[in-house]
Amino acid sequence: MLALLATAAVWGSTFVLIKDLLDRVPVLDFLAVRFLVAGVVMALVAPRALGRLSPTSRSRAVLLGGVYGVAQILQTAGLAHTAASVSGFVTGLYVVATPLLAAVLLRTRLTGYTWAAVALAAAGLGVLTLDGLAIGYGEAITLVSAVLYGLHIVGLGAWANAEEALGLSILQLLVIAVICLVATAPDGLVLPDRTADWISVGYMALAAGAVALVAQTWAQSHLAPTRAAIVMSMEPVFAASFAVGLGGESPTWRLLLGGAMVLTAMLVVEAGPRRPIEGEVQHLAV
Repeated sequence: MLALLATAAVWGSTFVLIKDLLDRVPVLDFLAVRFLVAGVVMALVAPRALGRLSPTSRSRAVLLGGVYGVAQILQTAGLAHTAASVSGFVTGLYVVATPLLAAVLLRTRLTGYTWAAVALAAAGLGVLTLDGLAIGYGEAITLVSAVLYGLHIVGLGAWANAEEALGLSILQLLVIAVICLVATAPDGLVLPDRTADWISVGYMALAAGAVALVAQTWAQSHLAPTRAAIVMSMEPVFAASFAVGLGGESPTWRLLLGGAMVLTAMLVVEAGPRRPIEGEVQHLAV
């Protein structure tokens, strides 16, 4: 759990950097460069990790990377048609999509503790981010991205194992990069032109991209998907905290209350009874 919580914290730390960088680099171009740098560097550092993947694991990594890459594009497209606060909330609904998908695909029976934690986390995200919600095109495709993020979490929970975590992560990163490059190709690829921007891209590619995905993949070989989703819902809490600490924003009652609700949800699911992870993933593990 600590590895996944650290991953959520690293992801949360990028929001301030991304907000500044996107003033100069289009979103899809940024995503393409970020994941390409992450994938290529990791492949150069650990080339044998890719070679150790079985054909089945390679197919699974391609599928997981494809799901994540499409989710990134849909989330980005949705952000152009809806407020950032609404996008953050709707994206965070993967915390609800994950247990529903796990119930359908993995035939998981969730405890009352878990459903209470899911509801509390979703409500906390609403308090933290929402200033009003109207369902339109932007919200609809963002909701699809949330479902895809939930599917990615469920897939990792079913297929990840500690021995292949590195190779699975590298191949996912490369697939995500290819998808983003294809999406941005019609308009050409815009690269950062400032040293400071490349430093930001490097941090987001390596720390928040490569290392974070390896940590998530490894952690999900030990955590059930729904528990993982609830822990990962701490990301917007960390993002808001970094915005206060580094971005000069003022703390609000919504940050304090919403953050406390999400944190409580994580503690509830950790304190409650849980089923062995093997029993939750066996239906997709073949």
